[in-house]
Amino acid sequence: MAAKKSPFFDTATTLGKIVAFFGISALCGVLAAGMIVPVAAIAKTGLTTGNNIVSALPSTFEKLPIPQPSRVLDTEGKEIATFYEQNREPVKLKDISPEMRKAIVSVEDERFYEHNGIDPKGIARAVVGNLTSSSRSGASTLTQQYVNNLLVNNQILTGSKDRTVSGQKEYSDKIRELKYAVAIEKEMSKDEILEGYLNLVLFSGREYGVQAAAQRFFSVDAKDLNLQQSAMLAGMVQLPNVYNPINNPERSLDRRNKVLGNMYRTGAITKKEYDKAVKSKLGTKPSSSASGCMAAEDDGYFCDYVTNLILKDKNFGKTKEDRQNLLFRGGLTIKTTLNSALNKQAAKDARQAIDPHAKSNKDIYSSLVSVEPGTGNILTMAQNTEYAPESKESGSRTFYNFAVERSLGGAGGFQGGSTMKPYTTLAWLHEGHHMYDKINAKRETFLPGSKWKASCLPGGTATVGSKWTPKNASPGFYRTMTVDTGLYWSINSATVQEAHKVDLCTIADYTTKLGLLDQDADEGKPAPISPANPAFIIGSANITPLAQAAAFATFANKGEYCEPRAITSVEDKDGTKYKVPKEECSQEIDPQHVADLNGTLKKIATNRVSKGQVAGPIAGKTGTNDYATSTWFVGYSTGISTASWVGRLKGKAATKQNQMHGALINDQRAPKMVDSSTFAAPLWVDFMSKAVQQYDRSSFGSVSKAPKPKPKPKEEDNSDNKSDSKKEDSKKEDSKKSDDNKSDSKKSENKGKEKSKPTAPAKPGDGSND
Repeated sequence: MAAKKSPFFDTATTLGKIVAFFGISALCGVLAAGMIVPVAAIAKTGLTTGNNIVSALPSTFEKLPIPQPSRVLDTEGKEIATFYEQNREPVKLKDISPEMRKAIVSVEDERFYEHNGIDPKGIARAVVGNLTSSSRSGASTLTQQYVNNLLVNNQILTGSKDRTVSGQKEYSDKIRELKYAVAIEKEMSKDEILEGYLNLVLFSGREYGVQAAAQRFFSVDAKDLNLQQSAMLAGMVQLPNVYNPINNPERSLDRRNKVLGNMYRTGAITKKEYDKAVKSKLGTKPSSSASGCMAAEDDGYFCDYVTNLILKDKNFGKTKEDRQNLLFRGGLTIKTTLNSALNKQAAKDARQAIDPHAKSNKDIYSSLVSVEPGTGNILTMAQNTEYAPESKESGSRTFYNFAVERSLGGAGGFQGGSTMKPYTTLAWLHEGHHMYDKINAKRETFLPGSKWKASCLPGGTATVGSKWTPKNASPGFYRTMTVDTGLYWSINSATVQEAHKVDLCTIADYTTKLGLLDQDADEGKPAPISPANPAFIIGSANITPLAQAAAFATFANKGEYCEPRAITSVEDKDGTKYKVPKEECSQEIDPQHVADLNGTLKKIATNRVSKGQVAGPIAGKTGTNDYATSTWFVGYSTGISTASWVGRLKGKAATKQNQMHGALINDQRAPKMVDSSTFAAPLWVDFMSKAVQQYDRSSFGSVSKAPKPKPKPKEEDNSDNKSDSKKEDSKKEDSKKSDDNKSDSKKSENKGKEKSKPTAPAKPGDGSND
């Protein structure tokens, strides 16, 4: 059974209130050098209680940092988004209008400049009122309110459960505030206290401080607040929700006019000023400042990516909670690489390519992401949908960022299709071959047990587990051709034959060096592409658009790969700088091999894709997986590399049921053969026709010339061996005839094939594996 509370100390009883009255009066006498009741006249119990409380309290307390919003800026310093629990922008007292200063003093503490932190007259009035009423009224000075707000702030930051909110406090809590107020007055000037209070106090909702309130309700800075605006804001601090002009305009107007009356009564304004102001309307002009990436609009997905980077980086705190608190309270200035103006253009183009509001496009999306060669700076990260929290996801709104891996808010990547073919060509060049070497691209099928060289695997080989038939989209291309021709027309059988002659591990190693990781289909966990399954050479791995743009930026940068980065600097309100990734670039490909590769990729982008619409030099590669659930064009100049992707998200598995061939897209029937040229490449052209103008467009370097045939060895004239020479000549002649017959046979065969050689199809190599 709980112990019964003594009526002497129960403030719910009249006796308890009387004791409290004398106790508070005694404390005022102690703190304010004797005010309402002399110390000697106080009941022993009240004096002892008061002295115990006072002696138990320190004379000051730790003032923890005031929470401030963090800002994310684009590369030009323009604000992309803010993050806050309390929307606050501290300003100096000189940047707060004189009218606002007068209004808050008049309504909250008219004797502010006369007392030393506590107001005995106000306390006496409040205590007497409390003795005669069941409710409590306060008598807090501005200094006491400042103290209380500081204690509330400490409570939030430390998780303390101290009673600091009006209505929850006991008289002991008030005593604590009184002592702290006196101490604060000794530490700070009146103007410093007033400035601190006006930056700390809650005005409405999550608007803390006068600058945030001025912006929220009038869309002006605190220094520009006029008389009636100042009176309205000053009237709100007592009951922010009740006197909110948006929700309760009549009560807000009535409260404002009372503040104006108080200002006139105390001499803060003249009768003329009062009469004019009291007749005016509220005149609110609200502006919103949402917290987080929702307010970033087209930049929302990049913003979300930056947020995830910070929340996963232990440089910003040991735990995720620490990092989140820093982001929402620490007043960080986060400078990024984003070209916001260009990103808005990318989002616009993405929506034009795939209309997010079209009923037929429920699971068809588009994405554009650009990286700067030589730095790795992410310039754009846009898609056709509107960024939205998970709870608000719909067909045109999603929280999935198609450009990045799942752990950073992404969708887990998409099959790369023929955008992966350049890595086989690089391995071909790496092993001493040439772009003009001829390969036999006739083979259509690899039977179970077929072996491929893979030096990094046990036994040094990779084996085809089941029958594999990497078909060409155009049947006329099963023939002998150069490596250049096979890559230009994106012929599967040509790429497969190249790969069969080189080390699969060399191909896979290039993908790893250039940041291309296979995103696990189920969990989206990234891992190096495995050479164990030869199908990876024609794009079976799930790759993110960001990784694609960064990898192809290597081709634009003479073989130097740069890790993609989004953040250039992070600094808090006190100037403390946090560690962020620097530009990290490394030479991964022989520059001449890149120049040779670019010779072919340049022709693809210029002749097959751009056709004069994008200023050159440009280069790139098409890509389409089976059933066209994922289509690409990844292209670049020396100044910007962009990956354009169009495909399915939930139905991204390459199955007939999910195919985009002949599907309804943009509420129209798509072609029977959808490939990169249908949506992804035109999207790239639309965007890059504008983007390349802003960045460098230098040469990709000179392509190696086709190697000359080796000269035949000269015959030596040796008279001592004429007989042997004649015999040898006779043998050579017989051999020559035999070779001529073979040559004629080959010529005849090739001649027949030349006759049947097909003209270049409209979209050669596109389709199932472009």
